[in-house]
Amino acid sequence: MTEIAFHFNAPDRLNHVCRLLRKAVGSGAKVVVTGPADALSQLDSALWMLSPTDFIAHCALDADRTVVSKSPVVLAQSARISPFFDILVNLGESVPDGFEQFQRLIEVVTPDAQDRQLARGRWKYYAEAGFHLIRHDLQKAPA
Repeated sequence: MTEIAFHFNAPDRLNHVCRLLRKAVGSGAKVVVTGPADALSQLDSALWMLSPTDFIAHCALDADRTVVSKSPVVLAQSARISPFFDILVNLGESVPDGFEQFQRLIEVVTPDAQDRQLARGRWKYYAEAGFHLIRHDLQKAPA
């Protein structure tokens, strides 16, 4: 069953996702980031602006099939792309179709009231479907 983690209170969503991707790719995971086209475009730009030592290889789903299959990070408007990826990061407002094919799903939520309200709806959906949910409050200092 997919492990679902909510990362609440991310002051800068794109920066947090870049950090998540760096960590995931460093551990050998293959990641899909899903969301609306404008969010994926902003993330693509943010990934290209990382320092050369922090570069994270990535591509859009519409890239050549060979590139997509070899890329550790794929940016896609739909999560239904391949069973060969480990982690799904959702930047969208709704539950992504096909999230169940991933080992892990990460939801990144900002302090924005509307973003939090939409996240509550997704949390409720996952909880009612019987998924185990993990909450990470990014405003709380680690112990």
